[in-house]
Amino acid sequence: MRPRVVLTGATGFIGSAVLRALAARQSPVDPGEGERLVVRVVGRRRPEGTGPDDEWVPADLARPRTLRGVCEDADVLLHMAAVISPDESACAAVNVDGTAALMREAARAGVRRVVHLSTAAVYGPGPHRGIGVDEVAPAPVSPASRTRLAGEGFALAAGATVLRPGLVLGRGDRWVVPLLAQCLRAVPARWEGGRGRVSVVAVHDLARLVVRLGLAPGAGGGRAVHHASHPRPVRVGDLLCALARRDVLPSVTADLPWTECLDGLRAARIPVSERQFALVATDHWYRSDEVWQVAGCAVEPSPLAWVDDAAPWYRSVVGS
Repeated sequence: MRPRVVLTGATGFIGSAVLRALAARQSPVDPGEGERLVVRVVGRRRPEGTGPDDEWVPADLARPRTLRGVCEDADVLLHMAAVISPDESACAAVNVDGTAALMREAARAGVRRVVHLSTAAVYGPGPHRGIGVDEVAPAPVSPASRTRLAGEGFALAAGATVLRPGLVLGRGDRWVVPLLAQCLRAVPARWEGGRGRVSVVAVHDLARLVVRLGLAPGAGGGRAVHHASHPRPVRVGDLLCALARRDVLPSVTADLPWTECLDGLRAARIPVSERQFALVATDHWYRSDEVWQVAGCAVEPSPLAWVDDAAPWYRSVVGS
């Protein structure tokens, strides 16, 4: 029997990387290392990158009745879909009601492994300095993070492994580095000397982790919540310098204390909140070594190893 993997969110930033990771597992450089999988993509449209043997089931998480039967005969569910929006009802329709319906389908079909993507944003405003999963109570402040936290409950009830990554970076990112670019235009300095530390993860590493947890024998799948960033946090100043060296962001040398940074942000009147600025400029890092050990999954030695590959993408997006 060929394992059948159900994947949601395959047209999104992270879900499309997971689809590529599944394809690499099906068609590796060394044929002896491959697996004969059937990937069943669930979504409103069929994404690029699906193979001839893969399945596409048209369904909409915002319309739970369309999910009936999507997990039939499946072995693994990788739930990567989410709505990130200021509209609470739009977020709840997918992140809460859609997730609940999908998890009911997984339970009804007897899916043996479920991996559910959440976010470290469920912890709310920082600073957070090297916290473990159970060391700070979640306090989400945005519609997206509130509803994604609620969705975690349904996933855990279905026996899922829940992943909370920090800042996800790489080709396809339209949020993190564009946000850094906006903040630098408003406040062209090293914010608090660039000393803030943040949890980051390359999208291809996160995708490999998701697939490993879903498919590898003995990879520690099961009901649990894990932080899913690179084990080493990165200093914001080092992140800005790495991107400046590749002509993604402008180089800055001045240092400003945080109060003056906030004054500059307010004066610039850009559509970036103080909370969003703080998320990429101040301490927001989460202990993440455990999940890589549990999964038996290797990760790049440097948390900035993705920069060279992603630089052309980012230059096209931020226009630096």
